Amino acid sequence: MVAHSWGRLRWALHERRHPGEIATADPAGSAQSASASEHASTGHGGADSDDFLSGTSGTVGGLDALRRQASDEAIDAWELLSARRLRLALAARHAPSLQRVLVLGVERPEHRALAQAIRAELLRSRHQVELHTCPPRGRGRFENLNLLLAAREGGTPIDAHDWLLVVDDDIELPHGFLDRFLFLCERFSLSLAQPAHRLNSHAAWPVTRRRARSIVRETCFVEIGPVTAFAAATFPVLLPFPDLRMGWGLDAHWAALAREHGWRCGILDAVAIGHRAAPAAAGYRREDAIAEARSFLAERPYLSARDLGRTLTTHRGW
Repeated sequence: MVAHSWGRLRWALHERRHPGEIATADPAGSAQSASASEHASTGHGGADSDDFLSGTSGTVGGLDALRRQASDEAIDAWELLSARRLRLALAARHAPSLQRVLVLGVERPEHRALAQAIRAELLRSRHQVELHTCPPRGRGRFENLNLLLAAREGGTPIDAHDWLLVVDDDIELPHGFLDRFLFLCERFSLSLAQPAHRLNSHAAWPVTRRRARSIVRETCFVEIGPVTAFAAATFPVLLPFPDLRMGWGLDAHWAALAREHGWRCGILDAVAIGHRAAPAAAGYRREDAIAEARSFLAERPYLSARDLGRTLTTHRGW
């Protein structure tokens, strides 16, 4: 709580001294302060005003992929040698108390093997996990997620769950993922959370890539995928999801709602996932996704890319 408040106070003071400065992340994962800008939507006429985009594709390949892979392996080795991974696993055996977790996802036939591995890893958790998936059937991602939510009306009510996880079918989860993930979410009182991407993952937002020696970073937003976690407090505001096919821009809107409601958002570096099967927008036209986002954000508040890319506080222990 103190670290979180200090981070916000530090930026507020710096903002007065250096108005208009844009934040840049340092190698350790902290961020230099910058002015905040929340946009109420007045419409978007073209690419110059598409300030909800990260500005990078995030696709990894070639020699860069080899360099990133080596860096990932170095971080993995440090986690093992320092016993941080073991200590985190032991802590997650006893806290938090048993959580009720609803997991939703869309599974494509071409990712059947990955989807089965994801399912097995999530169901290995000590927590109560209820998992529902469906094939795409020509519908968009959030259209399918809403159908999965609606299909559960005869089952356990959504508000009987402590967490909702939305999980893509093309990722690799680390062993013991869910227990460690929920431990850190609860420990740092996060309402919206996501695991960091490994350095060798396809990741559109640089802020979402793992940072060495960081456990959790409090941020202004979390992505719409490939793994997004929602605490129960967010359900009345965020569910059901907007009826979108691709969902670009939705996370920028969630960021504005998080600020409005005082929800903490966080990226968990200690449980980084791999996203290598396909880059973002591989299954649809980028132009369509941007057009949908412009229309969606035209009359909704959202945070701009320079805010979304910030790290507010870096936690190196728990």
